[in-house]
Amino acid sequence: MNKKCFGVDLGGTTTKIGLFQLDGTLIEKHEIPTNKEENGIYILDNIEAFINNVIVKNSLDIKDIIGVGIGVPGAVTDDGVVNKCINLGWDVTDVEDIMKKKTNFKIKVGNDANMAALGEYWKGGAAEFSSIALVTIGTGIGGGIIMNGRPINGFNGAAGEIGHIPIVYDETETCNCGKKGCLEQVASASGIVRVAKKFLIATDKPSTLRGAEEISAKLVFDEAKNGDIVAFEVVEYITKYLGLALANVAGIIDPECFVIGGGVSAAGQYLVDLIAANYKKYVFHPCKDTKIVLARLGNDAGMYGAAKLVIDSSKDS
Repeated sequence: MNKKCFGVDLGGTTTKIGLFQLDGTLIEKHEIPTNKEENGIYILDNIEAFINNVIVKNSLDIKDIIGVGIGVPGAVTDDGVVNKCINLGWDVTDVEDIMKKKTNFKIKVGNDANMAALGEYWKGGAAEFSSIALVTIGTGIGGGIIMNGRPINGFNGAAGEIGHIPIVYDETETCNCGKKGCLEQVASASGIVRVAKKFLIATDKPSTLRGAEEISAKLVFDEAKNGDIVAFEVVEYITKYLGLALANVAGIIDPECFVIGGGVSAAGQYLVDLIAANYKKYVFHPCKDTKIVLARLGNDAGMYGAAKLVIDSSKDS
């Protein structure tokens, strides 16, 4: 009854660390800076040290800690090897093996978007479904796939990278990934701002966006809800591509549910309804009634998913 685990969501700026009971109860959570100096060589040491501090502070018996799950912002193979992580400065890194040697705990490692998806599947907006695809719409667009409770990593650890599906065929600018026409270029928070500025240049229609000190994705959605014509045209444009992208994903994995998370999901049901309308236009007919719901765990989803990953692994071993 006293068994516990840690769920770690390793981000480019901060690292979230949660102590969990095995039923998914979050006992306490913390956030520490992610030290990326010298190509991130201190990151895993810092996580180990903080976990040890939590154990000591709470007078925990290490025999009661079943392990540590870690979500990493990069492609991760099934055996816990991170296939490079530019945001952290890492080359190919066997995080699972390194952390096992540092902590003597069972370690399980997964992609951060997959961990967020697993968290939403376990305790969030998709808890009633058996297979889901999470789309996180923030500064970029990430994705995670859960099938029958298991994250799908793919051979190269890159499954679920919906943000880099090349879908905007007339795009002339280059994405951060080096390709052109990625979904992320038009439908991420930064992509929405980019599209809005293009629309404002291309039309002389009146718009409250023109007088804005700074255009943001939130402002675009707020003004669209308020009836601004140009803002609504931008929203129609980006949700067309989101719906089309989800339709393409459905044609391959056919999930029971899509979950929309990330900062842009604060637009709420308004965003979901527009995505769903476009999804139904493009999707193969057997998949047209697939649910599209909002994420519920916010920034804690990755911690929950990482904890669930190591809990499930301990059951399998």
